[in-house]
Amino acid sequence: MRVLQVNAVYEYGSTGRIIKELHNFLLSQGVDSYVATPNKYLGVKNSIRIGHFIDHKLHALFSRLVGLQGYFSYLSTLLFIRKLKKIDPDIIHLHNLHSNYINLPLLLRYIARRDISTVVTLHDCWFYTGHCCHYINYNCFRWQSEGCHDCIGIKDYNRSLFFDFSRKKFRDKQTLFRNIRRVGVIGVSDWITREVKGSILKDSKIIKRVYNWIDLDVFYPRNNFMSRMKCGFSGGDFIILGVAQMWSEDKGLSVFIEIANIYPNYKIVLVGCYEGNRDLPSNILMIGEVVDVDMLAEFYSIADLFVNPSIQESFGKVSVEALSCGTPIIVNNATANSELLGEGCGYLVEGNRVDEYVSHIATIRRKGKKYYSSKCVEFSQKFRSDKLLIEHLDFYNLLRDDTPSL
Repeated sequence: MRVLQVNAVYEYGSTGRIIKELHNFLLSQGVDSYVATPNKYLGVKNSIRIGHFIDHKLHALFSRLVGLQGYFSYLSTLLFIRKLKKIDPDIIHLHNLHSNYINLPLLLRYIARRDISTVVTLHDCWFYTGHCCHYINYNCFRWQSEGCHDCIGIKDYNRSLFFDFSRKKFRDKQTLFRNIRRVGVIGVSDWITREVKGSILKDSKIIKRVYNWIDLDVFYPRNNFMSRMKCGFSGGDFIILGVAQMWSEDKGLSVFIEIANIYPNYKIVLVGCYEGNRDLPSNILMIGEVVDVDMLAEFYSIADLFVNPSIQESFGKVSVEALSCGTPIIVNNATANSELLGEGCGYLVEGNRVDEYVSHIATIRRKGKKYYSSKCVEFSQKFRSDKLLIEHLDFYNLLRDDTPSL
């Protein structure tokens, strides 16, 4: 079997690590595996670069001006399709395509003509909306009924300065996916799998939840004293950790600010980029991006607790990574967050009520991290990579089989 994955990044970030680990697993199983991204990674077996720096910048500019994300990079996509013809994959696995590097209609029309079995992994909601990657913060569900139009989030992520083509993009996706005979959809949580069953992808051949996985050889409890020494903290610090790719209100930044003001003696450590201009309390430490996964595991291990107040998570991998390092979690009871909280591993908060966070923080401080750690590590085994990688391989084989849809 020949499989080709397409994603915005390789190795970097959550989805980049996912396609790297899946690629390596498939190769180890004798599958002829390929990866295609807009980033060039030397030394990666069977890797393809899509486009180049100037093309990506032009795509971003045109998308910003007219709002047609995924409709440029025409020449780059044609060149990529030429490589696709030579590879002739049995399965093409689409991850994140909304990063200024691929012409979606051109690619999907080629897939339909060649009758290639197509897997779509929903790391977010972009594949079934006319614009948004997430819609919970807008409380908008037009994609379920009349279809996207007059997009509330048109000025946000993938923003358009002048035009709203959300209706066109929604209808185009509906037609393009309908023309592909074998589409399989992987939802990375029960929540997003339920959501997609009410979308334009509801008639796909297979719709199945397959959780994202974690590498337990990396994310495991480290020596707390040594980890704190590496990260510059003392043994007496009470550390509350948050991790996000980019800190924003949707990721719960205001919650951390309120917690920091209530607990001025606690250290609030936030890993991830922050480009805002708000004055942050002095006990909030913005660490910035941590690319090294071993160092990220050190941060999870030094924390007394992990907080995820995000209002929209298709999965929430950072929560599971914290659990696997023996750290209890407190999460907002929204979207997929609650699925990642095992019994005795932490607490849910309704509606991001800060008084509930404060109460649960006090409970964890009183009981101590060790009270929760063994249950956290035990529950994280549910997301071990070996089992979930095999589920992907089974999914590919099932999709290629011309049996009735599931």
